[in-house]
Amino acid sequence: MTKEERHLWYDFLKTLPVTFHRQKVIGSFIVDFYCASAKIVIELDGSQHYTDEGIKKDKERDKLLNSLDIKVLRYTNLDINKNFEGVCSDILSHLSTSSTASGPHSPQGEG
Repeated sequence: MTKEERHLWYDFLKTLPVTFHRQKVIGSFIVDFYCASAKIVIELDGSQHYTDEGIKKDKERDKLLNSLDIKVLRYTNLDINKNFEGVCSDILSHLSTSSTASGPHSPQGEG
């Protein structure tokens, strides 16, 4: 994991009452973080995601995940480093509007 992924994992995702998995294989892709109960993927994007090839790969990945009814949340490493609380708030807002809002909560994250 990158330092930004470690920060998000240890300082936020592991503290939530829903289970997130790290480096989860979905289809032919490995996603950074996945919450099955909310059907949410979280991707942290470094500089390689902003090349022409990276943009193309991310579009393919997002298209596949969306076809599986999975919402993809993307944040830059800069977002994690400069606006960590804002990223956490955004993730919480997406979790609260997912099916987990009315369903039972899973134990703390695994991975």
